[in-house]
Amino acid sequence: MTADVLADLEARGLVHDTTDRAALAARLAEGPITAYYGCDPTADSLHLGNLIGLLVLRRLQDAGHHVIGLAGGATGMIGDPGGRSEERNLLDEDTLRTNVAAIKEQIARIVDPDGTHGTTFVDNWDWTKDLTLVDFLRGVGKNVTVNQMVARDSVRNRLQSEHGISYTEFSYMLLQAHDYLRLHDDHGCELQIGGSDQWGNIVSGVDLVRRARGHAVHALCWPLLTAADGTKLGKTTGARTWLAADKTSPYQLFQHLVQVDDAALERHLMWFTLLPRDEVAALLAAHEADPSARPAHRALAHEVTALVHGEAAAVAAAGATDVLFGGDPTRATSEALATAAAEMPTVTLRGRDRPLVSVALREAGLVASSGEARRAIGQGGVYLNGERLTEDREVADEDLLHGAYALLRKGKRSYAMAFAPPDQAL
Repeated sequence: MTADVLADLEARGLVHDTTDRAALAARLAEGPITAYYGCDPTADSLHLGNLIGLLVLRRLQDAGHHVIGLAGGATGMIGDPGGRSEERNLLDEDTLRTNVAAIKEQIARIVDPDGTHGTTFVDNWDWTKDLTLVDFLRGVGKNVTVNQMVARDSVRNRLQSEHGISYTEFSYMLLQAHDYLRLHDDHGCELQIGGSDQWGNIVSGVDLVRRARGHAVHALCWPLLTAADGTKLGKTTGARTWLAADKTSPYQLFQHLVQVDDAALERHLMWFTLLPRDEVAALLAAHEADPSARPAHRALAHEVTALVHGEAAAVAAAGATDVLFGGDPTRATSEALATAAAEMPTVTLRGRDRPLVSVALREAGLVASSGEARRAIGQGGVYLNGERLTEDREVADEDLLHGAYALLRKGKRSYAMAFAPPDQAL
């Protein structure tokens, strides 16, 4: 259990805003608190920026607090105006339901991977779908002034933009505030967390609970993850690095992180891993001593890939990285070779007849013709399983690593995998 989780979050640079910092620290010190983090299902996957919030939940949970992961089936139908210059396209209900199911699974996988921590998972559609307009206006609207709403940055910025803001999106913060009130009533929730772009929405919930129930609750926001130009990274803005394997593969996630700029390395290790701060400091010191070895980058990539996709996927992604960046493929595991094969052209070997390497290169699209392939071989520019070929020959059964894979390379970085299905290999 972390003795002071708030101090740990601050030391990691994960506290941008809080309501009453002293009151929040005192409440956390009293005993377990219930905290929640919400994600809207505007896509069928969360992205790397959401991982910050999921890990803040995880840190709170590991410190002995109870946490709630919320998928915004209702708020996702409206769209948060924050951080956008124009209105979102409204998704149909079937798409939203599909997105909610995918997002709830991702939240659970990060926050409570073994299902033993008692994490609560909710969908705000459950308490919003039957809420009448009159009940909403009486229970929520009467406790919030328009003056408060237009003072929020997310609304003010849109009011000043050429697109303006619709009443639909204007009402978003009221729906989110209602979520906080409902979770406070039903689960005793006293803390909502989110990125700094959510500050206005979260504070609206704090105010609503105070006005409607007379109770003091809390808010905590971390700085936004931004691109090099300062723009927000998200599902619909900036670079997209997804948590779903079919949108960003474990290998691609590993590569994204192993190539993080040195200037952002400490922040990424602090925000995106559960490594203790002293281990982060040791990794940064090792990086300073030998930057070319990239120990901190590889630790970052491994830790995040394991959190998102599991330890086996992280090991396979690291192995595939070694294969594709100069490592010996004959020493790679079958999982690493399979991971590498998913990132390159593949030639499937059928039957007992094995093609010439020149033919395999052509079928993989690394050359335009078998003649071009033979010339490349003659010039010493083609490799099979890391060994330079001196003449054209068949891809033999003994070339198949783990009985299934033969790695072809033309030049320095053009790869293809010859793959023999299990029933085709000797």
